Amino acid sequence: MARFWYSYNGIGDPILPTSYNQALVKPTCITGPVVCAIYSPGAFNPTSPLSSRLRTYIANIQLALIPQPDSNLASKKYVYGRTA
Repeated sequence: MARFWYSYNGIGDPILPTSYNQALVKPTCITGPVVCAIYSPGAFNPTSPLSSRLRTYIANIQLALIPQPDSNLASKKYVYGRTA
């Protein structure tokens, strides 16, 4: 299944797929404690439910403040953050 960028609409829980809208461009936000965007399979909204790995990345960005996953600087990032 194809992956797309989804922007967090700021309404509701960031682990719920209905809290995201498909973005037509790659986000420019990258770091911060608030979820900005996720890269996930889906169509108009991400697939439901979000994978456990993606939910972990969302939780981690709120603590680490850097794109997730952060295990390898060269790895693909699936969650971006922004400042409030």
